[in-house]
Amino acid sequence: MTDDSKSTYPLDMPEPNDPPQPVAASPLPVSETPQPAMVEPRRNFLSKSLAVVIGGIVTLVPFAAGLAVFTDPLRTRKKGSGNGDDDGFIKVATFDELPVGDPPQRFQVIDDRVDAWNMFPKEPVGTVYLSRSTEDEVLALCVTCPHVGCPVDYDTARHVFQCPCHNSSFKPTGEIDNQDSPAARGMDALEIKIKNKNEVWVKYQEFRPGTAEKIAEA
Repeated sequence: MTDDSKSTYPLDMPEPNDPPQPVAASPLPVSETPQPAMVEPRRNFLSKSLAVVIGGIVTLVPFAAGLAVFTDPLRTRKKGSGNGDDDGFIKVATFDELPVGDPPQRFQVIDDRVDAWNMFPKEPVGTVYLSRSTEDEVLALCVTCPHVGCPVDYDTARHVFQCPCHNSSFKPTGEIDNQDSPAARGMDALEIKIKNKNEVWVKYQEFRPGTAEKIAEA
């Protein structure tokens, strides 16, 4: 005869009404022999260093080439360009265009205009008045009034240069003609050279207006 009041669960299993029991953590296996620390082989270090150097060279070469192209106009500009000679004189006219004793004539100064990255060949860069008083004497004057920089005209009837802005007038030689002129100095004369016996070369410059002293602009 059997006793029904006793539990039929196995002895190693909890009863249904028993609280849950914590599960004991199983200990990790412990290595019996100590493992040596990982040391990076020297060969790997050298390989990585060499890769960094090669990568730097590969990056710098195209960068240097691009920089050279980018700054080439600046370097070219320093070497000089244009129609002028080594001293900066530019051919403007010939004696055939300047009869002795004729009124001053306007001539454009043609040169290669250069900025930092562009060159515009054979463009007008300024204007001058030329007059020839004798066979060998040529006078070159800037066309801008030294007062504020307005372009002056030549009045053939009065034989004077006339500024339309503030009524200054100048003699054919460039000196101030009217005593009430607001200009602090006469018209600016330019250096000239005679080449090949009949070519008139002018060193074209612009000067600061409004001053008694003749100061070349940079």
